[in-house]
Amino acid sequence: MPSTASAGAASPARKPLTSVLIKPAGPDCNMACTYCFYLGKSQLFPQTAIHRMDDRILRETIRQVMREGENQVAFGWQGGEPTLMGRQFFERAVQYQMRYGRPGQIVGNGLQTNGALIDKDWARFLREASFLVGLSLDGPQHIHDRYRRLAGNQSSWERVVRARDFLLEAGAEMNALIVVNDYSVQFPAEIYEFHKASGLLHMQFIPCVETDPLDPNRAAPFSADADAYGRFLCELFDLWMADFRHGKPTTHIRWFDSVFYTYVGLEPPDCTLLEECGVYVVVEHNGDVFSCDFFVEPRWYLGNVLEGRIVDFLNSQRQQEFGRVKKSLPAECLTCRWLPHCRGGCPKDRLRDPRDQGRDHFCRAYKKFFQHADRRLRQLADDWLKEQQKAQRQKLKVERNDPCPCGSGRKYKHCCGRV
Repeated sequence: MPSTASAGAASPARKPLTSVLIKPAGPDCNMACTYCFYLGKSQLFPQTAIHRMDDRILRETIRQVMREGENQVAFGWQGGEPTLMGRQFFERAVQYQMRYGRPGQIVGNGLQTNGALIDKDWARFLREASFLVGLSLDGPQHIHDRYRRLAGNQSSWERVVRARDFLLEAGAEMNALIVVNDYSVQFPAEIYEFHKASGLLHMQFIPCVETDPLDPNRAAPFSADADAYGRFLCELFDLWMADFRHGKPTTHIRWFDSVFYTYVGLEPPDCTLLEECGVYVVVEHNGDVFSCDFFVEPRWYLGNVLEGRIVDFLNSQRQQEFGRVKKSLPAECLTCRWLPHCRGGCPKDRLRDPRDQGRDHFCRAYKKFFQHADRRLRQLADDWLKEQQKAQRQKLKVERNDPCPCGSGRKYKHCCGRV
């Protein structure tokens, strides 16, 4: 839940550079997950069989973000598998952030990893450097190993669980990343309780839909069914709510937390719930910049960090065009009562299954969820707003006949003071 905000051409709505997603090893990975959407991106970079970011590109990317970014900036390190770069690569990244940062500038680093290479030294570094680690662990072994396999179809579960334990023992900040596919969608309670029991209280569930490589006219068999995913979300929500204590959550589900923002009138941190896309860019291993990691393709190529400025790519006409794609919704979405809370979902989920005809593959799931959770979300929002008003009143020592601090122009007793 929330706490108490043509390339190079200037624009009145110029977006600030607050975050960047970096893929230092490109699409390379040491696992062979059946549902991976990124391994095929190697076709975009045929010059080399192995893809690695060199020091010149690393330094220039960080220099631009630190020098031209806001007072608070975030780096997301993904892949493929970013730990293939080795720990020394990320030690240099931190050094460059310190070198190019401004006094008072706040820097965040997030590493998304499959955990296969994480040992005690990695875990210690990630804790000491204050990285937020997203560990891909789909749940108990029969769920995780269903599609998350090592090369040669070997089990990866024990290796990933060992990485989880190293990270927990080191005190690293960590989230569990769970892909919800046609199999795991059957086990919301088992997955939730598995992570909770291990001490992983922050979870991110990612619904899976990809185009079938053998039949481009349908979704891949491992994709989650919309109706099943709707049931999954409803059961998961009930589990989440059951663990509230004194009106506060004791576990955190990223999508639920983000949806809650929409109920209290704040901008959600999950980009799939924003009205427009394009709030960040992706830097590939060779310095190429794209609109989004789900759209690393020629149409959404923006430039290269060695030839232009990231902040200009972020505000380029092409990136603005990409952002507007999200707002192009079917007529039924524009009149849907849940649109302010889902915003049509992620654009990539409208494209992977041609049978959806441009609608979000999980539309039925979201409708089912909101019908199930809306009343309780509204109550949580009311409670939270009352707490904020009370805290603000105590901070400002507002009297009943004083102007209301919300700015309405009415007296406090006739406005927020009525609650």
